[in-house]
Amino acid sequence: MTAGKVTGRGKGSGTGTGNGKAARLAKALAVVLGTPEIPLRLRAWDGSEAGPEGAPILEFRSRRALRRILWSPGQLGLSRAYVAGDIDSPGNIFAAFSALSSAGKFAEPGPFRPLTAAEIWTLLRTAVRLGALGPNPAPPPEEARVVRKGRLHSRRRDVAAISHHYDVGNEFYALVLGPSMVYSCAVWPEAGYGSERTDGSHSLAVGLDAAQEAKLDLVCRKLGLRPGMRVLDVGCGWGSFALHAAGKYGATVVGVTLSTEQAILARKRAADAGLTERVDIRVQDYRDVLDGPFDAISSIGMSEHVGREQTAGYAAALLGLLKPGGRLLNHAISWNAGPTKPDPDSFIPRYVFPDGEMISLGEMVSALETAGFEILDVEALRQHYALTLRAWVSRLEDNWDQAVQLTSQGRARVWRLYMASSALGFENGLTGVNQVLVQRPGGEQPPLRRTAWL
Repeated sequence: MTAGKVTGRGKGSGTGTGNGKAARLAKALAVVLGTPEIPLRLRAWDGSEAGPEGAPILEFRSRRALRRILWSPGQLGLSRAYVAGDIDSPGNIFAAFSALSSAGKFAEPGPFRPLTAAEIWTLLRTAVRLGALGPNPAPPPEEARVVRKGRLHSRRRDVAAISHHYDVGNEFYALVLGPSMVYSCAVWPEAGYGSERTDGSHSLAVGLDAAQEAKLDLVCRKLGLRPGMRVLDVGCGWGSFALHAAGKYGATVVGVTLSTEQAILARKRAADAGLTERVDIRVQDYRDVLDGPFDAISSIGMSEHVGREQTAGYAAALLGLLKPGGRLLNHAISWNAGPTKPDPDSFIPRYVFPDGEMISLGEMVSALETAGFEILDVEALRQHYALTLRAWVSRLEDNWDQAVQLTSQGRARVWRLYMASSALGFENGLTGVNQVLVQRPGGEQPPLRRTAWL
């Protein structure tokens, strides 16, 4: 089970001689990972293989994959190679990514530790021997370029960041999310799902819509919605919460999003449901909402886009939009890896959520309290998001050909990598997701116990 063991499958790779390309690639990958052995079965473009027998397979399809890693040694180079199709993981993608993410530097939270001069020299020698030296390949077109749109979290740049992620096409999102069109953590029942994490994603996909409806209903109950209440939905997506709050609870809802494509579909869904008079969908920044106050505010999967430095202003703005006694439900992913911060040059900031920034649960609670909110309840849903992501991966893979037709091969690969790796992040506790329920002081007193909404 050594990284240098080679099978003689490829041209000029002599059985067991260690001369195949895979053996050299395995040593180079071990250097990048910062581990003595790779935890994967590596297959080179010449058909040779190296690495532990029976381990998940990582396939280098061309020399360009090594060139990308040489120019960007770390997560970014590997991610670019995967998105471009230079690297693939045939078989169970969760097994391959789990093995990779648990190895060496990938197991360390925060920015990727740079290579030493000796390690870079080893990579260079490998590239020379394999004929992989050359100019830096252009990043795949799916990589975000929002830095050209001005300063971080300016209104113009926020619009560009949101557009990069959400304006991929409503039909593509429908393939992944299903009829619920809810793009945030579902709430799953207690029994029957925990054992399905490794091989039951398809079963999870069947129950996804019910789990998403359960989440929407939970938010409505936590907010204490009643007929006639006026609600603001910050980052309303395709209008799923707005439709649920208006249709099931009789609320009047203003939903705001920066995505034009989301707003178009959300308005159509409201019209189809006969809820146009009670659901107002706007393409608008939450900072520009001036027609408060509202009885309640929901913010589901939106505050991750705000940024650490702007979180205090975000909390203060939402407090100012609420009536005394009004509740805010903030549903957000949290960074659980201590004082280290996510790497801005890693895969997700470059390809999925440009300018997104996860903060810790403690930071979010502190910002809300400092703004003047009273904390009513905090509920952790980390395991629920892992299950949700596995269900999304299942739906994407079941509809792969159509997903590629609707977007591109690269975009579909971005989503497969993003959702599978995120599921593993939630499972190992690197990230979490929490619903924080708060109330503006004054007005009606909250219930004595949280059983009022559970």
